[in-house]
Amino acid sequence: QVQLVESGGGLVQAGGSLRLSCAASGRTFSGYAMGWFRQAPGKEREFVAAISWSGDSKYYADSVKGRFTISRDNAKNTVYLQMNSLKPEDTAVYYCAAARGMGRPTSPVEYGYWGQGTQVTVSS
Repeated sequence: QVQLVESGGGLVQAGGSLRLSCAASGRTFSGYAMGWFRQAPGKEREFVAAISWSGDSKYYADSVKGRFTISRDNAKNTVYLQMNSLKPEDTAVYYCAAARGMGRPTSPVEYGYWGQGTQVTVSS
């Protein structure tokens, strides 16, 4: 079992920044690929970013490329999502997730463990 707890969400003006954190406990964190997804009201959950267990491979949705950066600190069992130049359309609940493999990093079905989510609201 892997337990995931997100933090760092909040209300920010358009153009601002937030850094989300996801703290993991349970099984060896470094053995898991990690992803961030988001879900806006009335919309399906969508992929945001993913990172391999080593941190060497990173993937981003086109909508966040150049604005968001995913990183991880295996010593702290934590994955981060630095979000810059935020837009109102980034408003959503953000979830972190853990996967044993990374065959399809953009697919939610790849991930077996999920956090409870943290709300990000970007005002215009």
